[in-house]
Amino acid sequence: MKPWVLWLLIGIVSVVGGILALMNPFAASITVELFIGYMLIVIGTLIILSAFQDRGWGVRIWALLLGVLVAVVGVNLVTNPLQGVLALTLVVAILLGLLGIIRLVIAFNPLAASARWPLVFSGVLSLALATMIFANYPYSSAVVLGLFLAVDLISNGVSLIVLGLARRSGETTKA
Repeated sequence: MKPWVLWLLIGIVSVVGGILALMNPFAASITVELFIGYMLIVIGTLIILSAFQDRGWGVRIWALLLGVLVAVVGVNLVTNPLQGVLALTLVVAILLGLLGIIRLVIAFNPLAASARWPLVFSGVLSLALATMIFANYPYSSAVVLGLFLAVDLISNGVSLIVLGLARRSGETTKA
């Protein structure tokens, strides 16, 4: 199979996955939450295992504590998915708000003069999204993570399809 075909197929699968996530954003939100929970369990376990490779008891103790904390958060997300969706949505809203403020501050720094308006637009958009999530919280939790996943899958899929087609046209012009 040629590489461009693989990019094209992955892009198509990603777009289809995004459309499915749009069709049921609640199920997609639960899926995102469970995926993050399982990833935190794996990461916490790896941190705990790496603690035994560290030198010195001080470093080992901190690594063990961090690993246990990360794993416990992961287990909590997996065992309580609805509460996890609420918590993750709140974290996303807070991060969007903070990123919006940071982008606006950077936009008015003299060093960022050439990128001022894209930064202002991005900052205002992040603040608007955070405000929308907070205004409807906790009800927005049912769909926010799923919608973000859907948008990301669709945009990623489109970019991979374009990349695959561009690589295909590059092969035909070289041949």
